[in-house]
Amino acid sequence: MKSSILKFQNRGQSRNLKSILLIAFFLGMSSIYGQDKPKDSVKVEKLDEVFVKSVRVDAKSPITHSNVSKKEIAKRNLGQDIPILLNYLPSVVTTSDAGAGVGYTGIRVRGVSPQSTNITINGIPYNDAESLGTFWVNLGDFASSVESLQLQRGVGTSTNGSGAFGASINILTDAISQDANGEISNSFGSFNTRKHTVKFSTGRIFQNPEQGSSIEIAGRLSNISSDGYIDRASADLKSYFLQGSYIDANTLIKAIAFGGNEVTYQSWFGIDRATLESDRTFNPAGFYTDDDGNVQFYDNEVDNYSQDHYQLHWNQRYNNNWSTTVGLNYTYGRGYFEQFREDDDFSTYGFDELTVNGETVNTTDLIRRRWLDNDFYVINASANYKNNDIDMIFGGSFSHYDGDHFGEVIWAEFASQSDIRDRYYDGNSLKNDLSVFSKANYRLNERISLYGDLQVRNVTYKTFGNTSDLVTFEVDKDFTFFNPKAGITYDLNKANSFYFSYARANREPNRTDFESNNDIEPEQLNDFELGWRHRKGNFSFNANAYYMLYNQQLVLSGRLDDVGNPIRTNSGESYRLGIELEAVIPVTPKLTLQPNMTFSSNKNMETIVSINGELQNLGKTDISFSPDIVAANAIVFQPVQNLQMALLSKYVGEQFMGNTENPDSRLDSFFVNDFNLTYTLETNSIFESIVFTGLVNNIFNEKYVSNGYFGSFDFDDPSSPTGISTGFFSGFYPQATTNFLVGLTLNF
Repeated sequence: MKSSILKFQNRGQSRNLKSILLIAFFLGMSSIYGQDKPKDSVKVEKLDEVFVKSVRVDAKSPITHSNVSKKEIAKRNLGQDIPILLNYLPSVVTTSDAGAGVGYTGIRVRGVSPQSTNITINGIPYNDAESLGTFWVNLGDFASSVESLQLQRGVGTSTNGSGAFGASINILTDAISQDANGEISNSFGSFNTRKHTVKFSTGRIFQNPEQGSSIEIAGRLSNISSDGYIDRASADLKSYFLQGSYIDANTLIKAIAFGGNEVTYQSWFGIDRATLESDRTFNPAGFYTDDDGNVQFYDNEVDNYSQDHYQLHWNQRYNNNWSTTVGLNYTYGRGYFEQFREDDDFSTYGFDELTVNGETVNTTDLIRRRWLDNDFYVINASANYKNNDIDMIFGGSFSHYDGDHFGEVIWAEFASQSDIRDRYYDGNSLKNDLSVFSKANYRLNERISLYGDLQVRNVTYKTFGNTSDLVTFEVDKDFTFFNPKAGITYDLNKANSFYFSYARANREPNRTDFESNNDIEPEQLNDFELGWRHRKGNFSFNANAYYMLYNQQLVLSGRLDDVGNPIRTNSGESYRLGIELEAVIPVTPKLTLQPNMTFSSNKNMETIVSINGELQNLGKTDISFSPDIVAANAIVFQPVQNLQMALLSKYVGEQFMGNTENPDSRLDSFFVNDFNLTYTLETNSIFESIVFTGLVNNIFNEKYVSNGYFGSFDFDDPSSPTGISTGFFSGFYPQATTNFLVGLTLNF
């Protein structure tokens, strides 16, 4: 199906019949979950882009950014999560708990933790309101419903939700398709990885020629499953996406629902260095010994979590100068982490001691579930005024989060006085986030453009009840932040432009920060960016220097809490200084190079720690998880129009998992190469095209580690002058050796 307006007009009733058949087919497939490969849909109106205009920047803005289109995502969309698909962008380091990119994955930009990366979907905040992190595992196969995304490095422009300290990623979901179409995609690969998707769009139906109005209905069902590279690190991700749209010349209304369920066997425990050398796929999760002393692994040590999102967007254009957008969101999340515990103390659960056969019993084997049950409401609104010289946006966002945290013992060998569905801990959290902003691009003359951005944000956070350790947990905090930004762009000529920007960001601590230290402070960042953009024909080159000066940066300490959340700590004064280089180099009409590299220095100005019972000042130290060098390259060869091959390379320099530069916390540098192939077969049959996709990851079988944890502990030592010695522990998350994925997509 070619997406031309002329063809659309000539189809008439037969096209509407096809739309109805597609809906019927989709509903008939509703019991099957599968994979989808995105197909370029036709943007019939620029109104689609208004969803994200308030949080995105254009090519002339003095903000460092990368754009990724649906077409680029499709080349490697074979089941791996969105962070893995962004692995080759500048300054990006990704990781996967299960080792193969399916399940729990993470992304760090410029070394900054995922808790400091702002994520929005159609302008709606996606970061978890309490942890501030992003659980991509809850968005199974979401890449198949992405029209485009933009990754802004540094503070970026004002956005909705929590502030951006390392990056912001704003996602625009599928645009309206002009014509009816459908897709069936399947992919298979190593570690029994499978992805199946069915996707449809009715195209524009029920058209009113006088008003220029029409309706579109589109949807997707997907299932991704994998056994994982790490032992038992399985994932079963079921997801859906459904949108209904009304559009006319000046109005776009979209109702969108998406979500799903994930069941992932836990693999965040990591392994020590000795096990890394001897058995790198070992997973200690679920470990216990039976009554005969035999080692066993509990078969349901899983996360089981469901999340549903409901969005309503209304974009209105009044004339060539004015437009508005309103967005509403409700997110319902609920699920648990199930765990077998061997010989746990009764006191951990508030149980009373028992007497059994004359013996005191105060420990028991049991199975527990730690629950989250939360509601998240958002309203966004913005207005846009533009003419030839100025493009101004002003608006605001308000969100309310209400989350329950509670635990249940669902089985125990000795249950003491507990009753069915008793909660051994119970807590509630409330968080409100209100922000207002105004931003403008002003064209001073033919060469100079000015950028200004002001945001005020207020956050209130309250908690009630107790934690999983049965400790009273009460927080009552109120933060007000002022975040100004300004920049200038100078166009030297058509081929060269230069920019400079300054931005301030403030960000509140998260729940885990307060649990570990109730005196934790918010962090502040002053970000300076200086860049040069060069484009001539098909050749382009970008250079960007940045200086990110922090006060009380919440850096990763290297430690984890008892459910795998990273523990952060204020680091006083710190900085990140670097230069990012990227280019597109057409060597021949068929061969293109796409290199990028980042050189940086990331330092805590002063690090004071307790070693062997004494405080020691280590002076200036490397910030955790911040390599000095990150580089990537794509060698793209397209011998014929429908065939493309690419060798993708990634180098990540040495980094430390803590802030003391302890050798035990070192992650070695690694260099990994992937090979990607896509071939499109155009047909004249029932299918418009058949797309073959292949991906071989880590083709040279590199044994590398991209993430881990590190910490210290004090113990009594009579031989020490202070009577105390300090020990260290570390854990590692090995990534998969050579593995592959192949896919077939039928477009009709």
